[in-house]
Amino acid sequence: MATTAIGFLMLLSYFLSLSHGLVQPRRISHGLSESGKYLTRDELWFNQTLDHFSPYDHRRFRQRYYEYLDHLRVPDGPIFLMICGEGPCNGIPNDYISVFAKKFDAGVVSLEHRYYGKSSPFNSLATENLKYLSSKQALSDLAAFRGYYQASFLVVFEYLNVKLNRTGKVDNPWFFFGASYSGALSAWFRLKFPHLTCGSLASSAVVRAVYEFPEFDKQQIGESAGPECKAALQETNKLVELALKVNNKALKALFNSAELDVDGDFLYFVADAQVMAFQYGNPDKLCVPMVEAKKNGGDLVEAYAKYVREYCFGVFGLSAKTYSRKHLLDTAITPESADRLWWFQVCTEVAYFQVAPANDSIRSHQVNTEYHLDLCKSLFGKGIYPEVDATNLYYGGDRIAATKIVFTNGSQDPWRHASKQTSSPDLPSYIITCHNCGHGSDLRGCPQSPLIIEGDSKNCSSPDAVNKVRQHIIEHMDLWLSECRGVLRSSI
Repeated sequence: MATTAIGFLMLLSYFLSLSHGLVQPRRISHGLSESGKYLTRDELWFNQTLDHFSPYDHRRFRQRYYEYLDHLRVPDGPIFLMICGEGPCNGIPNDYISVFAKKFDAGVVSLEHRYYGKSSPFNSLATENLKYLSSKQALSDLAAFRGYYQASFLVVFEYLNVKLNRTGKVDNPWFFFGASYSGALSAWFRLKFPHLTCGSLASSAVVRAVYEFPEFDKQQIGESAGPECKAALQETNKLVELALKVNNKALKALFNSAELDVDGDFLYFVADAQVMAFQYGNPDKLCVPMVEAKKNGGDLVEAYAKYVREYCFGVFGLSAKTYSRKHLLDTAITPESADRLWWFQVCTEVAYFQVAPANDSIRSHQVNTEYHLDLCKSLFGKGIYPEVDATNLYYGGDRIAATKIVFTNGSQDPWRHASKQTSSPDLPSYIITCHNCGHGSDLRGCPQSPLIIEGDSKNCSSPDAVNKVRQHIIEHMDLWLSECRGVLRSSI
């Protein structure tokens, strides 16, 4: 980094340390943290408005964020905002966002979603305290943070102009990024605040709220599995349902899930475990042993349980606790609170109820609409219901009427059926087609989990497919940032 840039960032740190929005001075990052998995894990804090839609409620809460400015071109380089979604935000991951930052000489900032991680407004997650947890409030959080952060730059520029007897004003161009739910937030931000971002990347963006989502299995999991693996999974499901009736405790012990005392929760967990393989780019971890067991007359339930224990638990980090009602009813703030929080958003805004299809299903038919509604009621009480139609009316669903958003989806990702898959000049959409291209392949590479440094595409079955879409993204970003700079210069 040039000396002038270091001097600028030291000044920026000083001015922000005086601001009401920052409760600790920032540090300039040099080198990556934790074996390169994160660009930074240095926490910074912003005092956020609790209710953006009430002129009378002036309560605020501390919201965590991160910044990485090593590649920023001072003073007019772009700012990339990587939106954190439905979980703790523990830093800025070193995925393909770092390649974008180098390419465009950009700084990267990332804001933790309200309520998640360390950004909780309350000391309890009781239902009455969750009334401010919504995508609408989250979008306004992003707008408020964007204004605060840009203003901090302007303070430094004005100071330097006075010291150096210069004139002129700088307003950095911004570009928003997100994947999955945060990908939807990225698209929705461009829709609702088009003047605050030059464009958005909406990776695997679930912009269409879905009440009943049988397509999740019927149109994708079954197709991605292929005939042999699909048949093995369907037979396994029947055997699991039978074993659940005959020897309930032994079956759950086999899956290291004895804590799931509600059978419907166990069956949901069993169905969700198979999704992990396709959604995150490891289909062979599931299908190879299952097909082999079926061909050789092996124990399909044992083969599936072994996949769950070794891959879902051992590699992916899944826990049966995630599906436990006792855990989901816990209103204390813990590192695992995201499970309860996301279910609240599911039960109030977006649903995505992954119900079993009427026929040719892979998951148990006990995982139906009634199961989901009962879960919502048991967790949050009466009167909680997913306002799917209202959500789609507000944002437009997959008919979103915005401009300058790039939509990307992996061909094997079941969530792509809740995204925008049709392309237009103003809203380009790309499908990354390969055997292990799942959720967020453009940012994460293959497999999509665990993290691949800089989203390297070399392990994708078709690296060219990933790289081609990435090049399209860069071309759109280049054009839209250039157009944005032209507008910014004309307004100075």
